[in-house]
Formats: sequence, structure tokens, C-alpha cells
Amino acid sequence: MALGISEIIDEKIGEVRFEALDLSFGEIASLHTQRELVIDPDYQRLFRWSEDQRSRLIESVLLRLPLPQIFLIENQDGVLELIDGLQRVSSVLQFIDSALLKLAPLKLDGCDIIPELNGLLFSDLSLSVRLSLKRTPIRAVIIKKQSKGFLKYEMFKRLNTGGSILSSQEIRNCSLRMLDGGAEFYSNLQSFANFPHFMNATSTLSDADREQKVDEELVVRYFALKNGRDLFKGSVRDWLDKYLEQILVEEHNFDWESERLIFNELFHLISQTFDSGAFVKYRDGKPIGALAPAYFEAVTMGIMENFEVASSLETENLRLRVTEALESNEFRGQTGPGANSRPKLNKRIEIIADAIKA
Repeated sequence: MALGISEIIDEKIGEVRFEALDLSFGEIASLHTQRELVIDPDYQRLFRWSEDQRSRLIESVLLRLPLPQIFLIENQDGVLELIDGLQRVSSVLQFIDSALLKLAPLKLDGCDIIPELNGLLFSDLSLSVRLSLKRTPIRAVIIKKQSKGFLKYEMFKRLNTGGSILSSQEIRNCSLRMLDGGAEFYSNLQSFANFPHFMNATSTLSDADREQKVDEELVVRYFALKNGRDLFKGSVRDWLDKYLEQILVEEHNFDWESERLIFNELFHLISQTFDSGAFVKYRDGKPIGALAPAYFEAVTMGIMENFEVASSLETENLRLRVTEALESNEFRGQTGPGANSRPKLNKRIEIIADAIKA
């Protein structure tokens, strides 16, 4: 007999085990020092908060203003990892003892309720105020090690989706680590993003894009284009998430060695042919602007799916065929508004493929 909704809910509730407790900032600092609590910038990069934001957080703690709860996961060895709340925790730890995070001391600046705090270091405060700060508790929710990996993964995604300061790929990278095999998958993903010819071909990415892991997202997009295009339904973020979940949750086979060979050969050819102008718009045969994802999709797949023909062409001939196609009205008609649809995606790839085979 099929389970009812209430039974299904009860069953799922049992798959996530957690406990909530109050931890003082002094206790958090001690746990981190003893390596019983990992504060890993791979989850959320340290200090996108400005100095003013960090200072106002310290001011809020001193005033006993309510703070949002933080989330930690318990690893199999019992060590805790902070997965949500790094900005808050790191701001306080930097102020209390900057050596804990190997950062410069935080001098308060931007406090507007108690402006007298501005310009002060932790050591400038009285003993009673220092102790009060260290003893201030914050509610911590700990996801226990007995919880199922996929639900921990989903929790992180939902905590950090919508109004988040993290990019989609940063959330994806952190979420992956909660799945069996996810850490290894992410390590391999990074190695692909660091392949010299890939780095050269994507060198028109801005520093801000690289900081937000857009280069790693392009590697994921390449794999999804190559192996999971049928999953695409208009939302790139959902598509890439679904593709990775198929590999790691549903355990679809992924042969890293064969994929690495294809990837290296493809981007070696692309880099050799276009240098840094591989995935940009063209005007009068000249590359313009920054990397455009729609152009990345079309060029990588158009060449990969016709690699034998493409690699047999003279470098200048291949470059001319592809750039003329990219500059055509037909191709441009498949970009811009409404470009994130499967028919337009397939048409862009087809245009580049036809140009190569012409």
C-alpha cells in the first residue's frame, strides 16, 4: 500500500538528524583552535563584508541584539564544519583574535549606535567588555553525521539560494562536498578549470567572474552540454544542478580519464585557433567584449561534435569559418532575449557545426 503524505513527511523528517544549542564566541574560537570546528572559506569566501559591516556586527553583539542562527554539519569523525554563517562568525573571531584566521587585526569603524567604539581594537576594550563579547552565545544548529548526504546537500542549497551573496557555482561547489564522492568530483573539476589551454580560451572572464568561480561553472556547463543536454529546460542553474545530481546522487557513470582526454584536446585546438577570442562576439572579424556563455556553448559543442573535421582544417581557415558564423545575423538571432531555450541552444550549435563542415 502506498504511503500517505503524512507518512512520507515523517519518513523524510527522520532522515535529517540535528541538534540546536547555544555556543559562545569564545567556545567557537576554542573549537576552531583545537581543529574540532572547521571554518572553511571554500564554503563561503572570507570577508565579502566591508569593514563597516563587520564593525556593526561587533556592535550588535555587544548590544545583545538578536543574531541569526548558524548551521554546522558533523563529519563522520565528529568534527564540525561551518556551512552557513561564516561572515558573522569570522567577523567576531577576527576581532577577538585575528591570528585564528591569519588576518590583520580588525579595528572598528562604522559603529553608529556606539560611535565611541570606532577606532578601537579588541585589546583596547576593558576586561569586562572583552569577556562579555567572548561569552555572548549564538544559536547553532548542528546537522548530525547520521543524516543522509542528499538532504544535507539540499539543505545547503536552500539556505544559500535567493538573496545570497554566493554565486550559483560557489553554492554548487560547497553543496557537492556533502555528497559521497562530491569532494573528489570538485577536485577534478578544479583541475579542468586550471588546464592552461582552457584558461587561455576563457581569459576574457573578468577577475570578478573568476572570483565567483564562473570558470568552474563553465566546465560544468561544458559537461552538461556534452552529456546532459536533454535535461535543459530554460534555467541554467537548475540544469547544471540536475546534471551534477544525476552523477553523484543517481550515480551515473562518469569516466574522468576519457573526459580529460577529450577536454584537453578540444581546448588545445580552441586556444590554438582563437587564443583569447574564442567565446566572444565579433565585429568586422575582430573579437569584442567579454566571454558570452551562449558563444561558449556554441563554439565548444560545434567544434567537439565535428572535431575530426575541425582539427583537419588549417588554423586560419577554422578561425574564419567560426568567426563568420558567430558574426552572422542567423547566429545573432539565436542569442539575446529568449536565448535560454533548448531549440535556440541547439540551433546555435548547429550553425557553428554547419560552418565547420561547409
